[in-house]
Amino acid sequence: MRANVDKGQSSVSFADNSFGKGAFALDTPYTNTPVPLVSTGKICYTRRTLYRKGRKHMIGKPTDLNNLHLAVLIDADNIPHSSIRGVMEEIAIYGTPTIKRIYGDWTSPNVGGWKGALLEHAITPVQQYGYTTGKNSTDSAMIIDAMDILYSGKTDGFVLISSDSDFTRLAIRLREAGQKVIGIGERKTPNPFIVACDKFIYIEVIRDHQRSQGKSPGTVPPKIQDMTPAAPKEEKGTEQKEGKAAPAPIQLIADSIADIADHDGYAFLGELGNLLLKKQPDFDARNYGFLKLTPLIKSIPRFEINVRETKDANIKHIYVRDREA
Repeated sequence: MRANVDKGQSSVSFADNSFGKGAFALDTPYTNTPVPLVSTGKICYTRRTLYRKGRKHMIGKPTDLNNLHLAVLIDADNIPHSSIRGVMEEIAIYGTPTIKRIYGDWTSPNVGGWKGALLEHAITPVQQYGYTTGKNSTDSAMIIDAMDILYSGKTDGFVLISSDSDFTRLAIRLREAGQKVIGIGERKTPNPFIVACDKFIYIEVIRDHQRSQGKSPGTVPPKIQDMTPAAPKEEKGTEQKEGKAAPAPIQLIADSIADIADHDGYAFLGELGNLLLKKQPDFDARNYGFLKLTPLIKSIPRFEINVRETKDANIKHIYVRDREA
């Protein structure tokens, strides 16, 4: 099975009609390049890429937050070096960090603590002098590099590690270009930057998770003595052992269930988790004292969990219903 993209035309033509609606229109002319297709019954995947003026245009399944080629850009002036180990482990969940750069004025003693972390994680430092006293000049260098990386076509997404709202417009622009954007920063991060990302993760959550697993996120600050249990323990290994948890966003969960529920009122938990992230990019079960969404939902009496068996004994589908709906 082959598809041909004719020069000067704006459509993909197939050798026969077996793909039906699989053929779709492109908005710009491409070079005459045959593209082998593999049919899986419902979805067609390509094994080659069409190029036009150096930009990649893919035909097939879109990428999502699971196995992305990521560019990791770190603002050294607004992120503590003590948490970098946990941050890099968190990034590995979503994909492969093919580009890792950190921006700062390395002649300044304020960033001296980063040296060991850069060597351990193979992060490339980018020098940016401060042109005037009291002004942060690393932001512009990081933004320029991000755009260069975007137009190189080598990545599926970006991880912007900063607590600075100056990167809000950059996150918006990258998403407009079809890139996934994951933000990582401290709780002081302004809300505009948080909502501009596809997903935002708090460094404090990563740090607490590392501690609960008996790991050191780096040079860990002294343990806070007034930590209290986040919530009653539901299942072994599902609750964060330390850290103050915020109240669960019950109304947000309830509204999201109502948005996607079937005629019986049940919503698929995986779809619910995706919708929660779209509505609130910093949503993370660990913010509320749980490692996963399922135990968080179970801890709220308002919601009912329904586990459904599948033909594969190792796979179960979890649905949730709002008892008050």
